[in-house]
Amino acid sequence: MRILLWHVHGSWTTGFLQGSHEYLLPVLPDRGPDGRGRARTWEWPAAAVEVTPAELAHSDFDLVLLQRPRDLELTAAWTGRRPGVDVPAIYVEHNAPQGRIAEMRHPLADREDIVLAHVTHFNDLFWDAGTTPTRVIEHGIPDPGYRYTGELEEAAVAINEPLRRWRVTGTDLLPRLNHDVRLRVFGMGVERLGGIEDLPQERLHDEMARRRAYLHPIRWTSLGLSLIEAMQLGMPVVALATTEAIEAVPPEAGTISTRVDVLATALRELMADPERARQQGKEARRVACERFGLDRFLADWDELLAEVSG
Repeated sequence: MRILLWHVHGSWTTGFLQGSHEYLLPVLPDRGPDGRGRARTWEWPAAAVEVTPAELAHSDFDLVLLQRPRDLELTAAWTGRRPGVDVPAIYVEHNAPQGRIAEMRHPLADREDIVLAHVTHFNDLFWDAGTTPTRVIEHGIPDPGYRYTGELEEAAVAINEPLRRWRVTGTDLLPRLNHDVRLRVFGMGVERLGGIEDLPQERLHDEMARRRAYLHPIRWTSLGLSLIEAMQLGMPVVALATTEAIEAVPPEAGTISTRVDVLATALRELMADPERARQQGKEARRVACERFGLDRFLADWDELLAEVSG
């Protein structure tokens, strides 16, 4: 199957591209949001092929995978085919809805010609999709392998654009958690926090695994893939019990709570007890590999792709 999709969410796309299909990735000269093409910091297979809008106009594809409302417009403008009408379409919703609970209506609500695929059950619960058919396909990532050393008495935190997203990503909580435990922040736009700017994935995994624990202070996003990666690396988790994290992190894998003081205590205890940290990390890895493995993820997607394409 030939699938058209935009490079929107690099980590998620890395997992999706491990399937057995051919993938068309729009590319523009500036490699901006509408045409990023292939990733620069992830290893993607040769089956992921860059196409310009001009090339796309003459390219055959069997299905379009939408991830933003704008993708509907771009598909029609660049290919002359309307998603859900002229070509089978699935819309992947990566994000938790924003706003008042009564106003969390999805942009594709009441589109019975497009399937809305959520990445978490939390998202499916909170988005109002009306009559649009929905599915949940939980995350799946390539296993980075057990790399945990925990040699540094620090907690790793992975947040992209922490200043702009502030309360959503729990950036405002970091000073309250940084009194007794050193935090090392990774991601895009973290340099003003004294963090480490975006790294190639292989190096990022190695650097994270050197830290004693993984802190997930996220208030309101979907389920961050960095959390799953940390668990598969073998890191114990200290996380806010919000959105889907409450389902992803069992008590044996770390500490999950809505109380900041409980999270601070858990971090201090892990710094003081390397063996406890190691055991929790091993359990975190076992759970994450079992639930968020790539084989299950790709099988779920193949089933939905076959269903939608007919």
